[in-house]
Amino acid sequence: MLHQSYKSIGSNRLREDFGFYFEDFEVGQIIEHRPGRTITQNDNIWFTLLTMNTAQLHFDAHYAEHTEWKRPLVNSTFTLAIITGMTVNTISKKVVANLEWDKVKLLKPVFEGDTIYAESEIKKKRESKSRPGQGIVTVETRGINQHKELFMSFERTVLVYKKGGAPEYVI
Repeated sequence: MLHQSYKSIGSNRLREDFGFYFEDFEVGQIIEHRPGRTITQNDNIWFTLLTMNTAQLHFDAHYAEHTEWKRPLVNSTFTLAIITGMTVNTISKKVVANLEWDKVKLLKPVFEGDTIYAESEIKKKRESKSRPGQGIVTVETRGINQHKELFMSFERTVLVYKKGGAPEYVI
């Protein structure tokens, strides 16, 4: 039997086809997104400076030694981006558009060397009133570290294709 993440495109030939269509989501489902990601010093420094964030706490170890944390904090927008990215294969690979980000909570600091994981719970879904081949899904995503501690949560609402409605690859 062919797994739903692969599509047969010829004799003994498969194409990866990750992502949930609107019909695949069920309210109450919890999806653990893997693999995790260990955050490095370079990740934190590059992202912080690339985004023009001048908070020394993210890239100046000497400065950070004099704070309550005693070491650099990972830039929270970086952790938001990584946690969101971890969810794409399931939650938004078949996305038409992100519609809303809400209730972003930063519950614990993330440090260089931490390994982070994501999980999403399907909170709501409904068919689009104006787009018959699409539906709207709201998920709560949680960031969890290697110690199984919750460090971040947020809600995201996406517009996703229904089966048969997504664009097809032509190559």
